[in-house]
Amino acid sequence: MTTDGFLNLNKPAGMTSHDCVGRVRRLLKLKRVGHGGTLDPAVTGVLPIALGKATRLLQFLQHNKAYRGTIRFGLITATDDLEGEIIHSRPVPELSLEKVQSALPNFIGKIEQFPPSFSAVQVGGKRLYELARKGETVEVAARNVEVFRLEILDWRSGDFPELDLAIACGAGTYIRAIARDLGALLNAGGTLACLTRTESSGFSIDQSLSFEELELQLQENKFCPILPAQVLGHLGAIVLSPEYTKRWFQGQRLPIAEIMENRKVEKNLSISSSSLLQVYNEDNQFLGIGQVVTSDTSSILAPQIVF
Repeated sequence: MTTDGFLNLNKPAGMTSHDCVGRVRRLLKLKRVGHGGTLDPAVTGVLPIALGKATRLLQFLQHNKAYRGTIRFGLITATDDLEGEIIHSRPVPELSLEKVQSALPNFIGKIEQFPPSFSAVQVGGKRLYELARKGETVEVAARNVEVFRLEILDWRSGDFPELDLAIACGAGTYIRAIARDLGALLNAGGTLACLTRTESSGFSIDQSLSFEELELQLQENKFCPILPAQVLGHLGAIVLSPEYTKRWFQGQRLPIAEIMENRKVEKNLSISSSSLLQVYNEDNQFLGIGQVVTSDTSSILAPQIVF
């Protein structure tokens, strides 16, 4: 069984992403293991894990993500979630769903966010959570992020009302920051009560495996890593003849025009300068990732990752 591929892990609460990598490494007896998209220890859900040579492909995965989260109003914490010290607590029974609905459009589209003080963002070579734990306060520039969708799933009124949301967003978006800023806009205070990542890098929670399910599959010799082709579908693909396959493995830059003239091009391939392409041989074996480099006279396929 090949171990070069991906694992769609359903991360449990209480573990860091690094902890998850270590446990997968031990279970599979594999040295090369990496993850795509860090999750806070309290957050559950999809954590893409790359195995073996597939660790080199993490940079080529899709960047969009989706979450299910709960925002609790009336609370402000040091970490913008329930893991941190409570800075302010005030019942807000007057807060209504209608007020929340009117405020949500401010958080859809391209927006600016200040990362939470306790986050992995680096300033001066140190992560914000390291500085925050030392009591150091630093100024962090706002970051441009994009939120594609905010859908209300449920609303529970009371002294500390709670809002359940489905969120689809681009890379780098902090859901904790949305909870904090929405609470501030409503003059109520807000913090993230719980969060589950439902989609990441082309992986969905519906097809994810818990550690218990992974262990059972390994015991029954049924575990099969997800192949690169299953998660790189956002990239075009090109098939090489045996001659060009040999040259590919030698690290040569290949003429696109000759390849297209002699061999089929698949998956609605649209070639432009800087396009990234999956590369396969005629037996549909994944050979790596190439980049199209275009000049005034020709276009070539330059190897980026050779499997």
